Amino acid sequence: MAKRGIFFLVAGPAGVGKTTLLQHVLDREKDWVKAVSVTTRKPRPGEQDGVSYHFWNDEQFGEAAQRGEFMEFARVHEHFYGTQSSFVEEKLAAGLDVVKDIDVQGVDQIRRLKQFAYPKAVTIFILPPSKDELHARLKGRRSEDAGSLALRIAAADHEMERAPDYDYWVVNDSVEVAAAKLKAIRLAEHCRNRGGSDGNEGT
Repeated sequence: MAKRGIFFLVAGPAGVGKTTLLQHVLDREKDWVKAVSVTTRKPRPGEQDGVSYHFWNDEQFGEAAQRGEFMEFARVHEHFYGTQSSFVEEKLAAGLDVVKDIDVQGVDQIRRLKQFAYPKAVTIFILPPSKDELHARLKGRRSEDAGSLALRIAAADHEMERAPDYDYWVVNDSVEVAAAKLKAIRLAEHCRNRGGSDGNEGT
């Protein structure tokens, strides 16, 4: 049986830098596939359909959600975001590793799925060097009023409390060091005894 790919879910609070960190890794690990989300928002300057996101309209998204095509989806700031099950399954079945930048609510949704592959996803939580540093990063954005900022900080603190639920922790105090740890986790997972019967044997 062909070896199945491994699904990596990378979560963390807003401001921790997980998107930048993952892009740094993906630019250098060409055989690690990013699960591109579907969204109903409009493309921003420089974003490409199918690369940054799959840009759909509300009707397309709603119909796909009714058909159960998303392993997880949520409404964020008046727009919907979701992950297509078919994309992830196709890549994993082909033996490719898939990585997903996701929030803790999305991880919870995927964990509740009954499909064989997804409960075995490897979960990684990205941590800031300290809570004070995380708050400083959020305040440094200067893109919100005081009330919105307070809510975002409270949400980030709440998400930090979920870190014990994850398989691995990576502190993002240096992009280079944190990226090396992500690659080490991937290597470790390929050396893990994953049971044998599902084609996920260690190599």
